Amino acid sequence: MKAFDTRLFKRILEYTKPYKWRYNSVIAWAILLSIFAALRPYLLKDIIDDYVIPKKVNGFIIMTIIMGITLFLEVLAQFYFVYWANVLGQDIVKDIRIKLFKHLTSFKISYYDHEPVGKLITRSVSDIEAIARIFSQGLFMIISDLLKMVVILGFMLYMNWKLTMIVVAAMPILIYATRIFQVKMKDAFEEVRNQVANMNTFVQERVSGMKIVQLFTREETEYKKFKEINNLHRKAWVKNVWYNSIFFPIADIISALTLSLIIYFGSILVLKRDPVTELGDLMAFNMYIAIFFTPLRQIADKFNEMQMGMIAANRVFEVLDSEKHIESNGTQMAPKFEGKINFENVTFGYKPDEEVLKSINLSVHKGETIAIVGATGAGKSTIINLLNRFYDIKSGAISIDDKNIQNFTLDSLRKQIAVVLQDVFLFADTIHNNITLNNESISREEVIKAAKEIGAHDFIMSLPENYDYNVKERGNMLSSGQRQLIAFLRAYLSNPSILILDEATSSIDAYLEEMIQKATVTLTKNRTSIVIAHRLATVINADKIVVLDKGIVVEEGNHQNLLQKEEGYYRKLYEAQFINHEEEEEEINP
Repeated sequence: MKAFDTRLFKRILEYTKPYKWRYNSVIAWAILLSIFAALRPYLLKDIIDDYVIPKKVNGFIIMTIIMGITLFLEVLAQFYFVYWANVLGQDIVKDIRIKLFKHLTSFKISYYDHEPVGKLITRSVSDIEAIARIFSQGLFMIISDLLKMVVILGFMLYMNWKLTMIVVAAMPILIYATRIFQVKMKDAFEEVRNQVANMNTFVQERVSGMKIVQLFTREETEYKKFKEINNLHRKAWVKNVWYNSIFFPIADIISALTLSLIIYFGSILVLKRDPVTELGDLMAFNMYIAIFFTPLRQIADKFNEMQMGMIAANRVFEVLDSEKHIESNGTQMAPKFEGKINFENVTFGYKPDEEVLKSINLSVHKGETIAIVGATGAGKSTIINLLNRFYDIKSGAISIDDKNIQNFTLDSLRKQIAVVLQDVFLFADTIHNNITLNNESISREEVIKAAKEIGAHDFIMSLPENYDYNVKERGNMLSSGQRQLIAFLRAYLSNPSILILDEATSSIDAYLEEMIQKATVTLTKNRTSIVIAHRLATVINADKIVVLDKGIVVEEGNHQNLLQKEEGYYRKLYEAQFINHEEEEEEINP
């Protein structure tokens, strides 16, 4: 594996273009920092050789002041260098995070069918934060350290080339050790990021499904699984620590040996009155060795930060490069739909070799309410997924008001179709914000008016803080029926041309059932509606009932017509549910 991916690095640098002035200023401060850092030991040498040893008082104070000013300027340069490098890093990750989130919202639903949520959270949060360290702790720190080394090497050669040769002789050994360290650390960091993603996925899923874990007493089993995952995470980090534990002592030994050799040979040259070597050289080189080898030693550490950031960037770019989004080739803004819907020979499968819908033909007239029924897996929910273009069809055409839906932009299409699902998703926010989805154009008065029309106002007012009540994560503070009412209200306020109820009345409690039924009547009035349901009692009044079986339309008609077919599929479904219901009633009321 390559220690450094040049192509990936160039791609990361593309994000600095909007901040060219800031990028260049960081480089400028790095140059100034290297000059001031190299100047201090040189001034110390002059003070010792020209003023301390000859015991010259004149000029000593001035040189001391100059050295103090140099130190102050070095500190100032260090401050601005670190500050702007970090700000630039945060600006860049802000841009990448926005781009990533926008990309995630454009994906097909099928992408989320296969990608773990914990993994995507890792990409969106911790991986992007690691990218910031490329600039705050990696790239610019390495540039600064390299500049320091070059400038210091120049000063050392100018002062004393004999002692400098000792330093130069030690460099290849440390550079070779650094190179090996970089390659090993890249593998180690890759493993660390994989294990972090695995752990995030596991924890996120178990916390979200804690009720299932506890209901089925799986605490001990999940605990053991977590211990295994946590152990793998630990092993990945231990490998990282192992490489650090080997490299840094080696770097320290090389630095110490080099300093010892300089002191030894330098002292001999001073005692022999070598014309090139003075006592001040030894003092200056003592400081230079610390300044010179510390960056060389830390470059590996900074390179670790950079490697971690680049590995994280590579994983983020994998998501950004994914072509799993819906191709929004439509250029027309959808007009206000009348509500006529047609499926013409539509074939679709979630997997290429498994067709869920097989040459479906379906017509819905303007203002009509149709119900789609059938066994689990018949393809009922797939129809609404295709109408919203969550997935693209394999063949055939879907049209609204005789216009292919692929001609419309996704936004304008979906804004006119409201869907109420069985599993209502509410955000950890207020009831008002969950209804409006933070649409500032919808006023509080409009929400209250709509809630009264739907029949949800009284229940909302009974809650603490009313419309400002925080329902917590996924709406866990509300019952399933209450969540369903919020979903109905959300759909009603969007004033859709087409309404879809997907099993929307299958999980309501008895107390709210009447309210839900009234809300359904209000919601479907004067608009095209598609109702998908297992409970056939909820679709009796539909204008048309479409019966699906294994992806094929097997029957169409209203409730009465379908019941008259003695061997009809719908009649068998209805009788099975009706008989089961009667048996349940007898058990409750013998």
